[in-house]
Amino acid sequence: MCTAPAAPNLLIHPDKVERFDRGGGVATLPYIGRWNSEGAVITTGQTVFRPGTGLPLHSHNVEESVLILEGEATAEIDGEFFDLEVGQATWVPAGIPHRFLNRGEGVMRIYWVYGGRDVTRTITATGETFEHLSAQDKGGAPTA
Repeated sequence: MCTAPAAPNLLIHPDKVERFDRGGGVATLPYIGRWNSEGAVITTGQTVFRPGTGLPLHSHNVEESVLILEGEATAEIDGEFFDLEVGQATWVPAGIPHRFLNRGEGVMRIYWVYGGRDVTRTITATGETFEHLSAQDKGGAPTA
């Protein structure tokens, strides 16, 4: 199946997108969302994890889909652990605690899609809720 190419002003170039440093060896590149389109009905981007890093257990107000693009991941979703390899994906319903950890020796890169534009993150341990990728939304940390 072939479709017409997107208009040049609708193309997203990763090298031209602002990098969001989450701290602790985790960085995110948001592609679509309120960052570049008020009409977006999804929020999407990539997050890169250095070896031995991950995100704290958290939940979102919208569903999330994650695809492993590079490396080896362990996903904790609602108390269950799953090992994911390149090309494998998982889905997390809204409100379910989850996190992704880099269990490999190299960089892990995930592609994520949220089913909404106004995404919030709630840290399970503290109950704090904030806007996704806001100044308060840090939280990358070594896992060891």
